[in-house]
Amino acid sequence: MNENQLSKRLHCVASYIKKGMKIADIGSDHAYLPCYSVKQGAASFAVAGEIAEGPFQSAKEQVEKVRLGHLIDVRKGDGLEVVQPGEVDCIVIAGMGGPLITQILDKDKEKLAGVSRLILQPNIGAEHIRRWLLQNEWELIDEQILEEDGKIYEVLAAERGTPYKPYNESELFLGPFLLKKKNAVFVKKWSSELKGWQNILNSMDKAKDRPETEEKKRELLKKIAIVEEALS
Repeated sequence: MNENQLSKRLHCVASYIKKGMKIADIGSDHAYLPCYSVKQGAASFAVAGEIAEGPFQSAKEQVEKVRLGHLIDVRKGDGLEVVQPGEVDCIVIAGMGGPLITQILDKDKEKLAGVSRLILQPNIGAEHIRRWLLQNEWELIDEQILEEDGKIYEVLAAERGTPYKPYNESELFLGPFLLKKKNAVFVKKWSSELKGWQNILNSMDKAKDRPETEEKKRELLKKIAIVEEALS
C-alpha cells in the first residue's frame, strides 16, 4: 500500500493517533487506515472492524497483501462488538453520519473501558457527536474541517476527562475549535447551508401554515441566526 491510497480525509484522521496506540477502526472498509497507521509506526496494533461481508473480505485481503496480519486483526461484527474491554486505547469511527456514530458508541459503552482517545469523522451531523461527548464526559481536544473531491468533512478528536466547559449552542452546532479557526472550508460549508435554508424558508412561507411547519420554521430560523452570526 502506498500513501496515495490514503485519502486526505483519512490522513487527517490518522494524524490524531498517538505513537504506540492500540487502535480499533470501526467500519474499516479496505483497512487502509489501520495499514497506514501500523506501517508508519503510529499504531502498535490495530483491529479493523467490518459488519458487511464484502468490505470484511477486502480488509482481510489488504492486510495480507501488506503482510501485517501479525499486527492487524480483521474482525467481522457490528460496531464495538469487535473489541474486548481494555483491548485498545483509541477508537476510530470515520465516514458515517453523526447520529450513527453516537449510536455505535452508546450501544456498547462498556467496551470504552481503557479507551483514552476517540477520533470521529462524521459525514453529517457533527453536533450530535459534540453533545454525546459532553454528556459522556469526553473532552473535545481538537477539530478539523477539510474538503476533498467536492465533499466537506469534519474530524473530531476527544479524550477522557471533564469537558472544560459547557458549550453554548453555537459551539455545539458549529464546533468550538472550528469557530475559532474559521478557515475557508468552514466559511464555504456554512455559506452553502445558509443558502439552502433560506430557500427552504422561502418555500415554507408559500405553504399553508401548519403547526409542524411553524415548528420547522422556528428551528431553521434558529440555525440561520447562529450561522449568520458566526459568518459576520
